[in-house]
Amino acid sequence: MNVDQAMKIIIKPYITEKTFAMVENESKICFIVEISANKTEISEAVNTLYNEKVKKVNTARTIYGKKAFVQFENTEKARDLATKIGML
Repeated sequence: MNVDQAMKIIIKPYITEKTFAMVENESKICFIVEISANKTEISEAVNTLYNEKVKKVNTARTIYGKKAFVQFENTEKARDLATKIGML
């Protein structure tokens, strides 16, 4: 997957107090993603854009669009990525 394809899948990070707490407590970051994207594509897109290995992806459809809850190996990686994308 190239960067352009990955940027079409990952639209933006979704930042609320709850998702902010998820970074520290569960090693998860929430993204708004393309509605047609599946979990494998989301995992590859995060790996392509941020060079971080994804442990697990959960998705949910909401009024804001499709959310992807991406879990990382440990809290340090999630915190570093959240800092890099401007969440923290």
